[in-house]
Amino acid sequence: MGNMLEECRWLYNQFLEQRKNAWEQSQSSVPLYHQHATLPALKHDRPALKTVHSQVLQNVAVRIDLAFKAFFRRVRAGEAPGYPRFRGRGRYNSMCYPQYGNGASLQSGASLQGNTLHLSRVGPVQVVLHRPLEGTPKTVCIRRSSTGKWYATLSCEWQPTRLPAPEEQVGIDVGLKTFATLSTGEEIANPSFFRAEEKALAKV
Repeated sequence: MGNMLEECRWLYNQFLEQRKNAWEQSQSSVPLYHQHATLPALKHDRPALKTVHSQVLQNVAVRIDLAFKAFFRRVRAGEAPGYPRFRGRGRYNSMCYPQYGNGASLQSGASLQGNTLHLSRVGPVQVVLHRPLEGTPKTVCIRRSSTGKWYATLSCEWQPTRLPAPEEQVGIDVGLKTFATLSTGEEIANPSFFRAEEKALAKV
């Protein structure tokens, strides 16, 4: 998946350069549909792009489009705009399958452990679900963290349901020594996720 991210990074910079050059040379903008239309030619010139699912590549163009819309919105509002930046190697850490079932789908097991996420151009990937999915899955985004771990975010369309009213109430005091202390006297230890992760990486 690292190679796929690198191809997405290259494409992001390519689309950004197209828009930058168009404005500098003729004060014209490059619309989203035009950049989508250039993908076949770019794949011909750079065959490695074919290793990435087509809709993931299209989503890169959508990201550029959103970045420029945000830029111009800030300009109109009189804010410091911050022109979209080129991404250096290792500075592009996520990619999205915009249509669940088209290139990405989840095959759930009997428990939260041992589920399989099928990704086009990648294959089956074993995942641990944070919680069971609710509603209808719509998109799948894959992200690489700064520590090299991979996370999948599935966005779902669902109708919110109200939680049942609790029979008991409890006060919570969040602190430094412990993560939280309840009014019942129970203490919840600080999980220290990042410290545990740093120790694990140090042993590698």
